Amino acid sequence: MIRYGIVGCGHIAKKHVDAIAAVKGAELTAVCDKDPDRLEPFLQEGVEGYTDLADMLQSDRLDVVNICTPSGLHPALTIQAAEAGKHVVVEKPMALTLEDADRMIEACEKNGVLLTVVHPNRFRPAMKELRRKMEEGAFGKLSHANATVRWNRNQEYYDQAPWRGTRALDGGVLMNQAIHNLDLLLWMMGEVEEVSSYHATRLRNIESEDTSVSVLRFKNGALGVIEAAVTIYPRNLEESLSVFGESGTAVIGGRTANWIKTWNFEGVSEEETEKTVQRIEEDPFGVPGHQCIIQDMTEAVKEGRQPVVSGEDGRRALALVIACQTAAETGKAVKMSDLERKSKKAGDPQ
Repeated sequence: MIRYGIVGCGHIAKKHVDAIAAVKGAELTAVCDKDPDRLEPFLQEGVEGYTDLADMLQSDRLDVVNICTPSGLHPALTIQAAEAGKHVVVEKPMALTLEDADRMIEACEKNGVLLTVVHPNRFRPAMKELRRKMEEGAFGKLSHANATVRWNRNQEYYDQAPWRGTRALDGGVLMNQAIHNLDLLLWMMGEVEEVSSYHATRLRNIESEDTSVSVLRFKNGALGVIEAAVTIYPRNLEESLSVFGESGTAVIGGRTANWIKTWNFEGVSEEETEKTVQRIEEDPFGVPGHQCIIQDMTEAVKEGRQPVVSGEDGRRALALVIACQTAAETGKAVKMSDLERKSKKAGDPQ
C-alpha cells in the first residue's frame, strides 16, 4: 500500500480523500490542519490527526503528502515534506512565483522524491481525445487557439476565507481559477514565446484581478487568446478550449470543458465525427481527475518513474500566468525568455 497524508482540511481535501479511497493500492493514514476542529470530518478508523506537519512527517505510516492548503503556503510545505523523504502531491497552482516553484522542484530532486501537480483536467475524456488528434497531426499547421473561463465567484465566496482574493495566497483569476485551462492550452499548443495582457479588478472587492484578457504568440508561430473572469452574472457560464488549424477545428466546452462542441477534421466522415461526439457525451466526466492523479502517483512510486503531470508541467502553467500578470502590470509585451532570465537571476544565491 502507498500511504497518503493530507495537509489542509479545507474544501479541496474531500476530493483527495475520495480519490485515495477509490484507488487500489492507496491508503489514507493521516490528516493535518492547524485547526483541530477541521480534522474531525476526515478522521476515521486508521487515520491519525495532526495539528503540526512536523509531527505528521515523523510517522512511519506515510509515503506521500498531499498539500491542500492556500496556494501561497505550498512551497514551504512541499520542501518540508521532501526533506522528510516524502513524495508530494500539490494542488494548483504549485506556487505563486517561479523562484518558489524552482525551490520545490529542486528539493524533491535533491531528496529523491516524486512531485506531481494537480492538473486533473488532462484526464477528461474530451481532452484526451483532443490531445490524441494533436499528436496525430490532424490539425495540420496550427493558426490559433482560445482558452476561455467565464465563471462566477461572488463576493460571498471571497469573504468566506481571508486568503481568497489576496495577492500573497490566492493570486487572482488566472492563478486560482484559470490555471487548469492554461495547462491544457500549453499541453495542446506547446511553449509560448511572447504575451501581451490586460487585467482589472472590476466587480469584486479583492486585491487581485477578477478579469483578464491576454494575447499570445507560441513558439510554433500560432497565436492564442486567453479570457478569464470570475465576474459572470449570475453563475458559471462556460469553460472552453478551442484549437484551429489548416485541416482541423475543435472546440471543447460547456459550463466546464467536458463536451465536444465542434469537431471537424479533413478526411474524417460525418459518421465517424458523430460517433466520437456521442462517445464523449455518454461519459463526459470519465474517471474523476483527482482519482487519476492519485492513481498515477501510486503507480509512479511503485514503478520508480516520474508522474504524468510533473513539477515542470506545473511550473510551465505558472510561468504563463506570471507572464500575463507581468504584461498587464507593466503595459508591455513579455517574452518568456526574459521572464526566465529574471527568474534565474532572482533565484541565484547572493
